[in-house]
Amino acid sequence: MKHHASDAHTLAAAYALNALDPGERAAFESHLQDCESCRQEVAEFLATAARLAAAASQAPPAAGKQAVMDAIDGVRQLPPRVSPAAPAASRAGILRRRALPLALAASLAAAASLAGLAVWQVRQGDELRQRALQAEQRLDDVSSVLAAPDARTVHGRAANGALTTVVASDRQNRAVFTAGNLPAPGAGKTYQLWLDHDGTMRPAGFISGDGTVRLSGDPADATAVGLSLEPVGGSPHPTSAPLLLMALPS
Repeated sequence: MKHHASDAHTLAAAYALNALDPGERAAFESHLQDCESCRQEVAEFLATAARLAAAASQAPPAAGKQAVMDAIDGVRQLPPRVSPAAPAASRAGILRRRALPLALAASLAAAASLAGLAVWQVRQGDELRQRALQAEQRLDDVSSVLAAPDARTVHGRAANGALTTVVASDRQNRAVFTAGNLPAPGAGKTYQLWLDHDGTMRPAGFISGDGTVRLSGDPADATAVGLSLEPVGGSPHPTSAPLLLMALPS
């Protein structure tokens, strides 16, 4: 498979299915470090692949273990080491004997490396599966608000040109925030959301780019939603002028 750098976002499925060559895989893993949307897509593809594999999986044959145990007795062992003092030993024989421990050490090192890789892959798989579950939960939270019978919507535009929408449901006491055309926040910065409670701005989550998130906190007594640029990790209170202060739909 050959792809240009601009196509990196299209490789999530191939990466999840181990369909990339080593060079492409290394380049995509480097891309994953800076691309949250691709990390989420990989997690979702891995979760889907796991479900499909589980549906088609088969239990090993009952006699499989016994067949392996029986075959062990027929495996030849290495010959005993010959004493270095043996007069008939040739130079070639000495070299072969010296090579055996080196080959064994290399085999053990390779086995240790493979074991470490297997542990890393298991941990990576667990992490990606956890991210997939979290993404599914976030989707359910957002969908429930958007589909609520009493959902109300208001639109706005942030100072940096981003198009924004807030949908709120009194019955669920939840609200979701959507942003489009949101510029990159810049190095060391993140977009933080706020709920305005009688002039007090309380943290309400983050949005990393175009998309929709459910606001954290209690929107019941809030009058507006704010958006500001904050240091990575967020702030307890806004540290810069708001890019947006939009009244909640009533």
